[in-house]
Amino acid sequence: MKSFKNKVAAITGAGSGMGRELAIQLAEQECNLALSDVNEAGLAETIQLVKKKNPNVSVTSQKLDVSDRSAVFDWASKVAKDHNKINLIFNNAGIAFGSTIEGFESKDFQRVMDINFGGVVNGTQAFLPYLKESGEGHIINTSSVFGIIAVPGTSAYNASKFAVRGFTETLRQELDFTKAKVSATSVHPGGIKTAIAKSSKTNDSVKALGLDPSTAGEKMSAQFITSAEKAAKVILKGVKKNSRRVLIGPDAVFVDLMQRLLPTFYQVIIGKVLLRQMR
Repeated sequence: MKSFKNKVAAITGAGSGMGRELAIQLAEQECNLALSDVNEAGLAETIQLVKKKNPNVSVTSQKLDVSDRSAVFDWASKVAKDHNKINLIFNNAGIAFGSTIEGFESKDFQRVMDINFGGVVNGTQAFLPYLKESGEGHIINTSSVFGIIAVPGTSAYNASKFAVRGFTETLRQELDFTKAKVSATSVHPGGIKTAIAKSSKTNDSVKALGLDPSTAGEKMSAQFITSAEKAAKVILKGVKKNSRRVLIGPDAVFVDLMQRLLPTFYQVIIGKVLLRQMR
């Protein structure tokens, strides 16, 4: 897919952060949009920004919890009806949660998995038939740098993002093998300046790691170096290049290299360095 002009892109988590920037930049490239988010106020702000950027693109929106499988399938059907075709689905919605493995409750762990991984599965399965019908489709699933390495205190997030990576790599191979006119890309952002870390829940169990649960998310986000605008540019460039994996930010590139060179010893290094910076 060398151009987004006159294409139709569906984006989850479009009410803020990378999802919002993807919508704005796609509109700038004359791509029609179907936007969703659980936050209706944020979604409305995104629509205003999109229309300001390009008033000529068609934009529809839907309040959506991506963990609700039937709702995601209903939304995909509605998008196809409203726009007559769908070319891209950006499974971008996600949440973070901080806890030790010993300290989390099953409901908190499951919620992270249901949104971060379940949302990707739901979005992929719901939109794939329509992407095939379009004759030119692409699935973009947001994993994380924490889908390449693991860090202490974020087991649920790590598990969900590793799952997204494995799922998307399998998907890409299946699409290639069946010669489908659809491709797939796994996106691995490093520290992106969005609200996800600041707004994440962190329970008291992280005190065992020497962290303050009231400030852990804020201290983590203070280390983020890449803007959401830059992240969206890198993602869209990766789609045009049909990249299997997109790394976003110099921190993601460094972490990926470290994991390749030190596939197990990185755990000793990253754990100590990261925890020290967050204390």
